[in-house]
Amino acid sequence: MTQHCILIGAPVDTGQKRAGCLMGPAAYRVAGLAAALTGLGHSVEDRGDVAPRPRAAVAHGNPAVHHLAETLSWTEALAEAGHDAMANGFPIFMGGDHSLSLGSVSGVAAEAARRGRPLFVLWLDAHSDFHSPDTTESGNLHGTPLAYIAGRAGFDAFPPFPAPVPGENICLFGIRSVDPAEHAALLETEIEMDDMRVLDERGIIAPLREFLERVRAANGLLHVSLDVDFLDPSVAPAVGTTVPGGTTFREAHLVMELLHESGLVTSLDLVELNPFLDERGRTARLMVDLVASLMGRKVFDRPTRAF
Repeated sequence: MTQHCILIGAPVDTGQKRAGCLMGPAAYRVAGLAAALTGLGHSVEDRGDVAPRPRAAVAHGNPAVHHLAETLSWTEALAEAGHDAMANGFPIFMGGDHSLSLGSVSGVAAEAARRGRPLFVLWLDAHSDFHSPDTTESGNLHGTPLAYIAGRAGFDAFPPFPAPVPGENICLFGIRSVDPAEHAALLETEIEMDDMRVLDERGIIAPLREFLERVRAANGLLHVSLDVDFLDPSVAPAVGTTVPGGTTFREAHLVMELLHESGLVTSLDLVELNPFLDERGRTARLMVDLVASLMGRKVFDRPTRAF
């Protein structure tokens, strides 16, 4: 099935403290994301980079929290852009750190609610991102979006999430670094946690297909949030939050191929790419290749590259 892919640049760099993610959208463009999609028969509309409205500083009771005003502005701007794009095609949010998902998924959720269909979220990440602004010790708001999406308390400064996603509609896939406060909070939910231990024991296919069957049975919309650190840093070095033991090149492509075959994915985040940490564009090209697999490229269609 061909899609009208709407590219939305989200050069968000304020959800963490290591500069560089703001270059992510440009890196995806240079790495040929649009060409890869059109080569698969999809139409592509690049809406450029979102420009949030400036706002005055916002205080928070947790002194560790930083760049709250900027994050609020990004959340509002990306929610608006995401809602409009979701209503008109297949939005691909090119980040930018993972705090962009505070806004991207908010926009997607608003459109899902308008259609009267449940939203499901597949979180491909080394981290659970389940802190609230109250519990984060680092103050990095890229560690909070899934908590916001799930309706966790502590987001009073943020716009109310349009329709919090029930825990049973969320799957954490490939996680391997969870803070104690996040772990305690997750145990009180019905969020599916397929960490690397689960994937090592059961393989990639079985738990993913089970989740996708739930999406299909509910006639749901599926948002996929793909963090660079879902992959092992040996194959994807351009990320500031490396955690050893991630998915391999083939495992990540298998996930994308299964998602394509399901026909269920309706929106996508690409987050945490830091081109400043990359090796001659290696990670950016890999991420583009993964998107191509998600959008229909077969294993035997991959080009041979000479370095």
